[in-house]
Amino acid sequence: MRIRLLAVGRRMPAWVTSAYDDYARRLPHECRLELTEIAPGNRKGGKPERAIADEDRRICDTLSPDLDVIALAVDGKPWSTEQLAGQMREWLADGRDRALLVGGPDGLGPNSLARANRRWSLSPLTLPHPLVRVILAEQLFRAHSILTGHPYHRG
Repeated sequence: MRIRLLAVGRRMPAWVTSAYDDYARRLPHECRLELTEIAPGNRKGGKPERAIADEDRRICDTLSPDLDVIALAVDGKPWSTEQLAGQMREWLADGRDRALLVGGPDGLGPNSLARANRRWSLSPLTLPHPLVRVILAEQLFRAHSILTGHPYHRG
């Protein structure tokens, strides 16, 4: 199984890339994490609708029909780390690839949300999108460490 992180945004600060890569590298092959950066839409001229539509199209164009898609959205269901570990156990058991969708500054478009099988909220807080990548990679590694009995998680 692979987990595809589709995230709007490019040219992240070095600390984001370094932290994301560190946690993604720690995940084993059976649940590898792969980042696909989606070009942000043009927000010049104060037209976020056009930018959202562009991002929405780009995201949907990368999704194959067999993927289990999870949209990161503020209105999604929150999961504790232990619940994420339970989700990961189920993911590993069925072996399907997953896609985690992270929208741009204005969120995900309607087609991306409609394509998602479920919505997950990391927090009721508004988080900077670069930081979301790091949090996701760390939490996926932590969830996997729970499943394997690794001492990283001390919950």
